[in-house]
Parts: sequence; C-alpha cells; structure tokens
Amino acid sequence: MKEKVLNNRKNGMAMMLLFIIFYAAAAGIMLVSAITELIPLMLLAIIWISIGWIPFLGLKVLKPQEALVLTLFGKYVGTLKDAGFYWVNPFCSSVNPAAKTKLNQSGDVDGGNSAKSVLVAATGANASANASVPNKKISLKIMTLNNNRQKINDCLGNPVEIGIAVMWRVTDTAKAVFHVDNYKEYLSLQCDSALRNIVRIYPYDVAPNVDTTGDGIADEGSLRGSSEIVAGRIRDEIQKKVAEAGLEIIEARITYLAYAPEIAAVMLQRQQASAIIDARKMIVDGAVGMVEMALERLNENQVVELDEERKAAMVSNLLVVLCGNHDAQPVVNSGSLY
Repeated sequence: MKEKVLNNRKNGMAMMLLFIIFYAAAAGIMLVSAITELIPLMLLAIIWISIGWIPFLGLKVLKPQEALVLTLFGKYVGTLKDAGFYWVNPFCSSVNPAAKTKLNQSGDVDGGNSAKSVLVAATGANASANASVPNKKISLKIMTLNNNRQKINDCLGNPVEIGIAVMWRVTDTAKAVFHVDNYKEYLSLQCDSALRNIVRIYPYDVAPNVDTTGDGIADEGSLRGSSEIVAGRIRDEIQKKVAEAGLEIIEARITYLAYAPEIAAVMLQRQQASAIIDARKMIVDGAVGMVEMALERLNENQVVELDEERKAAMVSNLLVVLCGNHDAQPVVNSGSLY
C-alpha cells in the first residue's frame, strides 16, 4: 500500500466560518418562522441545529512534524502530513494502532508504568473527564529508542550485557499503520533480534583466529574495540527488517557494554594477569638491555676483568635488582674480589 498525501484540504478556517454562518442563519430562520408561523422553515432550521455539529467533526489541526492517517468505512483515504488547519469528511476516522503503546524512548516514556498513564481525578465524579485520550496523530520527528539491556553470548561463548540506542522516524505512514500490527512494538522486537544476530559474530575483546567480516580471514574486530563498526552493522540489520514498516533507522549506538556479572570478576582477573605479563615482559627486556650495556661499558673502559663465572654472577645480581618488586638491599664487600 502506497502513502497518499492529502495536500488540498487546508480549508479548515473557511469551512468553520461557513458552518457558523449556517448555524446563525438557522437560528434566525427559526425565529422568523416562529413569528410568521412558517412551519416547514422552522422544521428545516430545527433539523440543521440538531445535526449541524456533525460537519465540525471534520476539522483537523496538525502541528509541524505530525501526520494523520484517515480511513472512511474501512477504506484508506489518505494522510495529512503538512502543518495546517484541515477539513475532511466528518465520517473519516484516524488510525494509529500504536497510539497507546509506551516504549522507553524520547517523547513516549512512561517508565514502565503503563497502568498509570490514565489520569484519574481526586473524586470519582470527575474520573472519566480526566482520563487521558490516546493521540491518533503519528509523530514524524526523529525518535530515540533505548531498549533494555540484553545478555548475549559473544562468538567465544562469553555472556555479555549490551544496550543500544536507536534513532528512527516514520517515513511512510501507510506502511507503518497497515503493514504491521503495531510499528513501535515491531521496531523494538527487531532491534532486539538484530542486536543478538550481530553481537554473536564478535568477541568482547580481540581474540586470535576469529573472523568477524565473513571473508575467511582472521581479523581484530571486537565489541569493545570496533564499536563504530558494530553499531553500523546493527543499524543496517535493523533497517532491512523495518523497511516494510515504513520506518527509517538513522543511527544506532552502543550505550552499555560489559561482561555479565557471573563472569565479570574472572574476566577482570584475566585482564589483570595479561597486563601483569605484558608489564613483566617489558621490564625483563629493559633489564637485559641494561645488563648488556653495563658489560659492554666495563669491557670498553677496562674497568675490571671478569671471568665467565663472575660475569654470570654479575648478570644474576643486576637482573634481581632491576626486575625485583622491592628496592634492593646492598651488600658491601670490603675484602678481596677473589
């Protein structure tokens, strides 16, 4: 079904004035006919006053970035999209199946308390008057959907918790209303599904022999180090699924990423061990270089002649001093070298 935009109905002000004039004329005719005893004119005036409010139901006001999908006895008539004051067939009804749906998104947040969305007055007599009426207008603004965090296993089987924020908007109101049952719920479910499909391809951190691009070559892609690429693939995956619902996905961003609580402590120890190993390796490389430099300088300047056994003892002592975690306690030898 294609969207049909109604741009030739911006005559709300003229029609409202015309109906008001008709009401005033009917009141005047009824008064004159009562004086002159013209019963047929009086009946016509009474009939118009009784049913003259019906045309006023066709008056519609739209603000910028709003749309109204209209149907007449079940048939799609068209969509009002531009801001203005319209008059349409008063028997047309507006359709928005997602009007009552509350998601954790901008402009549509109820904090999960959907039961509290209906306002009730202090007294029972005013309860019905204060109940909130669902808005049948469809917002064309850019919305931000922030779904709940999900626990997903990465490509190595490690459970991670991840959350995304998706910027989206409605581009085709006819598809959004008639192609899916509820376009907001449909978008939320497709975001969850796409997130799971993409996260399962990547490891949390860089891992060897992992192909994340599908070209058969191992790469260094990861959820933590390639967040921009991962977000782009999530966006493309969601867009493919919601195109038939008349929605456009503008951007997707990872808002939260962490190991699941049950393995977070173990993974932290693993990262700490890896960091300690890297630091020790750097310390040992530096210490070996310093020992080599010390032996070369002693030989060049002929400060002292050392045999192989003494060189080995000196190397051992220097490595202990340079690689130790604590400051060395010097021992002064006041006797002979041998």
